Amino acid sequence: MLADSAPGDNSAPFTVTEISGRLKRHVEDGFGHVRVRGEISGWKRVASGHCYMALKDDGAALDGVMWKMSAARLAFAPADGVEVVVTGKLTTYPGRSKYQIIVDTMELAGEGAMLALLEKLKARLAGEGLFEPAHKRRLPYLPRTIGVVTSPTGAVIRDILHRLADRFPTTVIVWPVLVQGPGSAQQVARAVAGFSDLPARGPVPRPDLVIVARGGGSVEDLWGFNDEAVVRAVAASSIPIISAVGHETDTTLCDFAADVRAPTPTAAAEIAVPVRSELISAVEELGIRSLRCAHRYRQRGGERLAAVAVRLPAPDDLLGSQRQRVYDLGERLRRGLGRSLADARGDVAHASAALRPPLLAARLSQSRARLSATRLDPRLVVRPMAEARDRLDRLWRVAATLHPDRPLERGYARIETRTGKLVTSGAVARKAGALTLVFACDDRVDARVERSAREGYVDDTAHQGSLL
Repeated sequence: MLADSAPGDNSAPFTVTEISGRLKRHVEDGFGHVRVRGEISGWKRVASGHCYMALKDDGAALDGVMWKMSAARLAFAPADGVEVVVTGKLTTYPGRSKYQIIVDTMELAGEGAMLALLEKLKARLAGEGLFEPAHKRRLPYLPRTIGVVTSPTGAVIRDILHRLADRFPTTVIVWPVLVQGPGSAQQVARAVAGFSDLPARGPVPRPDLVIVARGGGSVEDLWGFNDEAVVRAVAASSIPIISAVGHETDTTLCDFAADVRAPTPTAAAEIAVPVRSELISAVEELGIRSLRCAHRYRQRGGERLAAVAVRLPAPDDLLGSQRQRVYDLGERLRRGLGRSLADARGDVAHASAALRPPLLAARLSQSRARLSATRLDPRLVVRPMAEARDRLDRLWRVAATLHPDRPLERGYARIETRTGKLVTSGAVARKAGALTLVFACDDRVDARVERSAREGYVDDTAHQGSLL
């Protein structure tokens, strides 16, 4: 059925694009700047940095988009279930006949919403073990260098420096950061990680202790120290950290992740270092106590020595018997030496009596007479010499038959290498190559091996032969 205009109706029909464009302009003109309160649902941040979500309440839901530049200014990490107040403008998406809000800013809807988001984040980080007491480290007793992460212009840094100067002056390195507002959490996280990454012996001294400090304020003012990036940086720091954020009643997630929580920045300085005067007094007192203990120990040792010495016997009583024994031994030695000397003199006299000249002359005459009477029988010498000569002749005849030149007299020849080494096998001859044939009367002929005996034999020629 063809479309036809009704009588009296002269209006032309809209195209879909035209009606969608009119609706878009009408919505954007009527809702160019609105504030909407609702609960986040389906929060998603894509790779491009844009964020997509839906705001809902009990009766309706409104799609929303937050472009990358606006999302970078968020002061907290949105999550599903968090109630927020967003500011932006409504627009339509003609391709799907939907309307949505383009969000410029996003804030938590009251302190209750902030606390609900805080509890949810706290529970998640606690489940990862970031707040476990086992991960807490002991603070150094006397740090040489202290790093402070805070605003360089506030009263907090002045209070910390003043209290450190009063208690124990030390080196302080301040890392200036924003302590509230957009970008503050990222700066604090980078400062904590920067202190931890400093080399141990670099141009900038590496702190032995880090204080993260800020003055008091509302939940919104302290919200940057509840950021997940700050909490993870504090928990991952290789340097012990004192968290001094807010007043005593203020609590942030940074306090749970730090090794020690101080109620105020001034208290953090008191925790960081001892009182120098009290430390000096304590050292002096320990020195006095050490001297007193040493004196008392020496005094009691002297008393114990005196008590033992009283019980010891007198030296004369101990050495009297030994002295008497030495005297007796000395007397016995003197008498023994006298007797030994007398005996020796008697022996010498007896020996000298036997050495008189007439007696020696008589004995010499007797010895000469016996020597003259002794005659040597020649047969005792001739017979052994004849027997020995006969044995020598027999051995010589045997040696002559074993002489290596005797076979040469019967027509044999001895084969030697040119170096004079005897050849005893064909393998040695083939290996040597050049040989010498030795005949009787030391007649020598040089020869050379050309081929094996199985291939034939050729007589040697001239003065040089060959073995084939």
